[in-house]
Amino acid sequence: MIVGGGTAGWLTAAYLARVLGADLPGGLRITLVESEDIGILGVGEGTFPTIRGTLARIGVREVDLLRRCNAVFKQGARFIGWRHGGTSVDGDDYLHAFQAADDSSGPELLPYWLAGAAGNVSWDAAATPQRAAVEADRGPKLASHGEYAGPLAYAYHFDAPALAVLLREQGIANGVAHVVDTLRQVHCDETGAIAGLDFERSGRLTADLYIDCTGFRAELIGKAMGMPWHSCRDHLFCDSALAMQVPYPAPDAPLASATVATAKPAGWTWDIGLTNRRGVGHVYSSAHMDRDEAERILRAHVGPAADKLDVRAFRFEAGYRQINWHRNCVAIGLSSGFFEPLEATGIVFSEVAASLVTNLFPWGGDLETSARQFNAIMLRRYERARDFIKLHYLLSRREDHAFWRDNRDAATAPDSLLAQLECWRHRPPNELDIDPNVDIFGAASWQYVLYGMGWQTDLAARTGAMRLGDQARTAFATLRQHAAYARTNLPSNRALVNQMIGNPAR
Repeated sequence: MIVGGGTAGWLTAAYLARVLGADLPGGLRITLVESEDIGILGVGEGTFPTIRGTLARIGVREVDLLRRCNAVFKQGARFIGWRHGGTSVDGDDYLHAFQAADDSSGPELLPYWLAGAAGNVSWDAAATPQRAAVEADRGPKLASHGEYAGPLAYAYHFDAPALAVLLREQGIANGVAHVVDTLRQVHCDETGAIAGLDFERSGRLTADLYIDCTGFRAELIGKAMGMPWHSCRDHLFCDSALAMQVPYPAPDAPLASATVATAKPAGWTWDIGLTNRRGVGHVYSSAHMDRDEAERILRAHVGPAADKLDVRAFRFEAGYRQINWHRNCVAIGLSSGFFEPLEATGIVFSEVAASLVTNLFPWGGDLETSARQFNAIMLRRYERARDFIKLHYLLSRREDHAFWRDNRDAATAPDSLLAQLECWRHRPPNELDIDPNVDIFGAASWQYVLYGMGWQTDLAARTGAMRLGDQARTAFATLRQHAAYARTNLPSNRALVNQMIGNPAR
């Protein structure tokens, strides 16, 4: 039984139902209970490239996602002002692209970029044509490439409540039993396991396994079972967000193909384009700035378009549960963990958890063995993602506000991150640093952020042994040609969406 709907609940339900055969005579019976009184948070509206495989496996068609959820193709996250407080004009701008450098048929390109083989260009511009595509608001593919496929890696921006509705419909089609009711009480037995749930209209409902998708309220795993929240406030200071929905000046306005994260005095703003509007927000630390000042900064960032627009406010505490599967209950979504909207980790953690539950599902009744594996993997995933997010702040050179000075203090960084940075003083990150069982962000992601933020890796002792410079220069020249092609020949992001949904006239 899954308690709680929204994106996390329905993604989990639809995924489990599809993989565990809820529509088959011998499959699993899955029930999702959600309250009509509780809304969907749906702030960030961004995803990671893994969402394509997840949605395809669930059975959602890409064209339906685009059409019904006002979805837009996303090729990464663009960071402005994080390094020294400048602008894109003076070079304080880099892309965490989804596309890794293509060095499969030649030398590893990053060491040669560090040695100067690509010339005076940034790593993101040298390594992938995606930087050029994003700067020109181009899509990641042609409409003819078909669903969930294309030459450039991509994810989506979308309307979160609309996606929850789409996932609900698909989940029911996959065999999920849907109950609309409000949870009143959780009953636990003498071992601490859940014995049953009392609902307002349905009365007592029981299950073999309960999945808590009740968001920050954590009605099952937190309130009833007492599994504590592990705070990351010593490392990640942001705990508040303001959000608004900003209309486009014209129906055919360009659609950005990356999330734009712009650093501000005590936090940062996100700017996410959907087909019908932009979602813009300000994430900040309440210990460094009050709400009134944060709202002034948000409205100034949006400009005149923000006049008379309503602002929604959210509070959160960055952190996670170190135990997410306890007895017969699993936490997925915000009840399990949340850092901040940076790098769109919210939905990808739900994807990961749903996949883990299906692979570790205790068909034989051994809950404890499954729980042990699940908790170990999820804990390491949270720790590694925490370090990746902190990296963005730790390497900043900004001195304009206490928020940034505090973030730059090595005492606020996890020891694991500091140890990792020591490894990269004389060699760049590579796949040796990545464990695919626990790392959401691969070596390419660490590279884009590390060198986008100006990290210096000293290869002086190694350059004399680097014999493939000519091949590397040829590869970089080929990548420049691919970038020019992407800028010129890929359709605009809006044109691509319109072609995919069969609306070429707009």
